[in-house]
Amino acid sequence: MKVVLLELSAYPNTLPLASGYLQAYAQQDERVAENWDFTIHAVAANTPTQEIVAALAGMEADAYGLSCYLWNMRRMKEVLDELVRLRPGAHFILGGPQVMNHATEYVPREWEHVLVCNSEGEQPFTAFLRELSDHGGDGPDFRRVPGVSFWSGGELVTTDKPPRIKDLDEIPSPFAAGIFDGGEYTFAVVETNRGCPFRCSYCYWGAATNDKVHRWELDRVKADLTWISEHGIESIFLADANWGALPRDVELTRHIVECKERNGYPLMVAIQAAKNRPDRVTEITEILVEGGMLTSQPVSLQTTSPQALEMVQRSNIKESTYVELQLKLKDKQISSYTELIWPLPGETLQSFREGIGKLCATGADAIVAYPQLLLRNTPMYERREELGVVTVRVDDPVAEADVVVGTNWVTREEFQEGVWFYYAVISLYNARSAFYVARELHRSGACSYTEFLTRAADYYKRRTDTEICRFFADSVATLGNYDINNIGKVLHYVLHSHRGEMDRLLEGFLDEQGWLADPRVRLAFELDLLARPYVYREAVAEPVVELRHLRLLSRERFRLTAELPAEAAELLASYENVAGLDGAEAGIGPVRMRIDHLGRRKMPYPKQRSIDHNAAYCQAMMNRLKDILPSWTPVVPDAVAGVP
Repeated sequence: MKVVLLELSAYPNTLPLASGYLQAYAQQDERVAENWDFTIHAVAANTPTQEIVAALAGMEADAYGLSCYLWNMRRMKEVLDELVRLRPGAHFILGGPQVMNHATEYVPREWEHVLVCNSEGEQPFTAFLRELSDHGGDGPDFRRVPGVSFWSGGELVTTDKPPRIKDLDEIPSPFAAGIFDGGEYTFAVVETNRGCPFRCSYCYWGAATNDKVHRWELDRVKADLTWISEHGIESIFLADANWGALPRDVELTRHIVECKERNGYPLMVAIQAAKNRPDRVTEITEILVEGGMLTSQPVSLQTTSPQALEMVQRSNIKESTYVELQLKLKDKQISSYTELIWPLPGETLQSFREGIGKLCATGADAIVAYPQLLLRNTPMYERREELGVVTVRVDDPVAEADVVVGTNWVTREEFQEGVWFYYAVISLYNARSAFYVARELHRSGACSYTEFLTRAADYYKRRTDTEICRFFADSVATLGNYDINNIGKVLHYVLHSHRGEMDRLLEGFLDEQGWLADPRVRLAFELDLLARPYVYREAVAEPVVELRHLRLLSRERFRLTAELPAEAAELLASYENVAGLDGAEAGIGPVRMRIDHLGRRKMPYPKQRSIDHNAAYCQAMMNRLKDILPSWTPVVPDAVAGVP
């Protein structure tokens, strides 16, 4: 008999880990191994439905297993509908967080040959195959399969879930079993353990499993990572919920770097860092940065609101620990970005704004605010009515994403105000368009970060005569920020294609507020005009607005040289740790500075690529901001060619 496992991944050429686990575990059973031939069909989720269906139907399998997630469910449902019509004699089993405990939504009553798995998949899937091969001729009785739901005689039958697998080494390595041999993969998800000690109500990782962390044996994990390296997989995502929580994670990190040094791969590693382990996380990050495999460290706060933290049952990273981690990363010149979710239950528009303002004041490199998605099988999903959760399903041909646009604490209008506010954060703080200005206003007490960004968002709403603000308005109206590339498009506009428009937009905002009348704010504004980074490796351009106090002396391909009056140099010295420019020297007279925009690891602007492709690059560069920030260097007059 034939069984086909289908994975529709978010990224092309992704190693199908879930299917590999299912096959490896099932083939331990002698009867399954004797009676079933396995095929894994793994393609990107945006592959056309008819192309997927034609391939699967052509395999004429007796059973199909479908891995269902938020990011592929709309496409998966289309495939299932067609496949059931074309293969009426086959049996189907659906698994994954999007369908667990939701059989009635995806399986019509008449489809008695379609099952939904409600638990960890390895045990139910193996029992499903055994039932088909042992009793298929007499008519299988799926009541003997644990942890599934199915229709029988017009009634929904749900069997008891099996206990979670505590000894994970019961699941053989699909890498060692040769299941992935011959595949061409560029991206791999890796598990070294399962479970999470935290109970965050919005997350399926810990709250829904309600289980402690179980781990695979260390040498087994090392062998799997070695396989990935030897087979040339470019990037991996370590899918443990809290990388760095276990002491052995440092050893495993070193092993990954050693593999890269020996084999050249993987090139990049992404992690979900542990909370409240700043020393270990910093050590891990430093190992990966020195190995050339990580350029930035995510810090997952999700919210700074005590009320929201209590509502979502999250024990957050302590503020002192967060500050300590930021200082350690800054000291080692490692970029970081702080992750938030908007709007969590208990979070108000005011607390969201104030939380971001506080992060700006503490010197966060960049702040990423993800939209809140209502995930199936989480405590928040079960309490959605009590919490007043209002969702809108994103218009996406592939995914089934329900974005939270309201709670008992946030109206739909306030939700949109929060999104406008975040566009001000991306363009003015993350992109550094008004970095020095905002810092000077905050430091002088004239305007806090929160108030500055709030006023900027209000100004943006009135400036839809500009392309940048029209993009913001359209994104707010259509939930465009659901797409992670949306952030990258903002960076593309502000730091590349519409730099001049951003210059004028910022000048208009500051002038309307009356701040440019303050000489120090005007100096900070002109410093921002010269220091705003370039996201691509491209020739620098002069600002399109007038420099009244700074004097541009020369422009090379990647560098500007400017003369700063003593007050501007003193101001810069208070912002940046520039060698040879301390406060005493800065007050003597005009200072000539070279602003070098070459940066690190930037690529030239690829004109032939789509905006979505370029936006993905820009979004990644925002997360590793230190790679694109310019450097300031004092220069003697002789060093400026052609300038007296």
